[in-house]
Order: sequence, then structure tokens, then C-alpha cells
Amino acid sequence: MDNVQIIIADSDHKRLDKFISECGQDISRSLAQRLIDEGNVTVNGRTVRKSAGVSAGDSVEITVPPPEVLTAEPQNIPLEIIYEDNDLIVVNKPKGMVVHPAVGNPDRTLVNALMYHCRGQLSTINGVIRPGIVHRIDKNTSGLLVVAKNDAAHNGLAAQIKAHSMTREYLSVVSGHFHDKNGTVDAPIGRSPDDRMKMTVIERNSKPAVTHFEVIEDLRGYSFIRCRLETGRTHQIRVHMAYIGHPVLGDDVYGKPFKGIEGQCLHAYKIGFIHPISGEYMEWSTVLPQYFSDVLKTLGSGLVK
Repeated sequence: MDNVQIIIADSDHKRLDKFISECGQDISRSLAQRLIDEGNVTVNGRTVRKSAGVSAGDSVEITVPPPEVLTAEPQNIPLEIIYEDNDLIVVNKPKGMVVHPAVGNPDRTLVNALMYHCRGQLSTINGVIRPGIVHRIDKNTSGLLVVAKNDAAHNGLAAQIKAHSMTREYLSVVSGHFHDKNGTVDAPIGRSPDDRMKMTVIERNSKPAVTHFEVIEDLRGYSFIRCRLETGRTHQIRVHMAYIGHPVLGDDVYGKPFKGIEGQCLHAYKIGFIHPISGEYMEWSTVLPQYFSDVLKTLGSGLVK
């Protein structure tokens, strides 16, 4: 457990959580808020609210508990399996399921379900918390992802992702209408310097990111689009769409919530790759999940009944 004491030198009045996230201790604002809520921060010897103001001369003491030791255990959770063989498995992840355990989501994840289903036959390259996981999709993104059952398959799949040769296509509803029905967003993505929990388009400390999109249908105030990933950065489609002024519907991080659904309207509907062992090209696609169809109906789509 680490203790840090800081005597504020400047005269600027700031919220306590904002000060902690900017004081050079590599603590995100969300972590700062959690530490304050849990009583691990004092100002002049007293616990205060995260919205409390601090100013010059105040003594802020921060106690950072040791990181949680995460483990992943098999759990009997139903999976929608699209394809499976001795080397890999393709699953259709539902909206709301986290891919692997993390602080705040220690269990009931896709990894827990896979460990039960595969009886331990998963690649070990990504360690005990992420066995078999070659790539991820967000908790509130639904759709297809491939999981490796052994290290040879994992390496072969990872090489295709690195070479940008894996087919990964998404369907989404985004805000507004487009002037051009096809386009490409080529803008580097890195972690936001203002909020370490968010990604952003930024030149420094970033990686190249390319998203191709096409409009399928104009809706009432929104557009139904297809996106093809050339790269696969964290939150890539969500960040790129927000960057060009068309945030994904329901995205409460890069846009705003939408009544009736939790999180963004984004579905990984197609995946394709060369089988890492057999050398055969394989590809799968899924139908729209119910939540997505319901959104399209609400917005007056003529493509769903």
C-alpha cells in the first residue's frame, strides 16, 4: 500500500478529484474518485467529497491500496458458438458481457464461460486472465470474435491482425446524415491526456488507425452504416465516428446515451481469416441482435420488419 502526501503550492482552486488526476502521480480521474469515495484520500487530515475544492497550503494525503490479484475460474455461462474445431472457436458475444476479468468485472465474463466450455483448452500467450483472447470487443458491443485454443493458432491469428488481413466488419447506427455515402477515417488514436479512461484522435503517443465506412440507410436524424476495420485500436469505431461528428448512438463515453439501450449501438457482424492451421479462408456473419433491430424500427428503418 502506497501513501503520498502533497502540499499544494499554487493558489488555483480545483476539485479534489481533478487535482489528484493532474498532480503527477499517474492516477486517472476515475481512480481518484474511487479512492476518495472509499476514504483513501484526506485533505488536512479529514475525508471530504470528491467535489470538494482544494487550494494553496492544503495537505492532500493519498493512500493507494495494492492492486487486486485477479484470477479467472470456469463458469457455466451459455455461449452462442458459431464455429468450433480443435484449434479455435468463433463466438457471438452478447451486449453487456465483458470479454475478460478486470477490476470491477472479476467474473461472469466471456473468458469464464470459455474456460468452462473448452475445459482448459485455450492458448496461454495472454496469461491466466485472458486465455485464448486474440482480440476484444467492448462490453456494450455485441458480435463475433475468434478465440484460440492453442498457442499455434493464437500466433497465426495474431499475425493476421498485425498484418491487417483479418476481415472485421461492424454495423452501427450513428448520429446525423453523411454528405458522402462512403468514406475513410485515417486518424491516429491514443489515450486521452485529459481522461486516461478514454481514447482520442491525437498525434503524440498514438498508433495509426483506419476505419472505412459506407451508409446503408438514412434514418430519422441518424444513419445506419457498415464499418470495416483496417486497424484495430481500442474503441476505434466509436472514437473515429465521434471525431468526424457522427458519434455512435447510445455511446455515453464519446457521445450521449439513448433511451432504451445500454451503451452503444454497435455490432461486430462479420469476421473472416485464414485458418492458422489448415490454411483455409473462413468467414462468418450474423443476423442483427434484437436490441439493434428495435433501434432501427424506432428510427423508421425500412430494412427491418
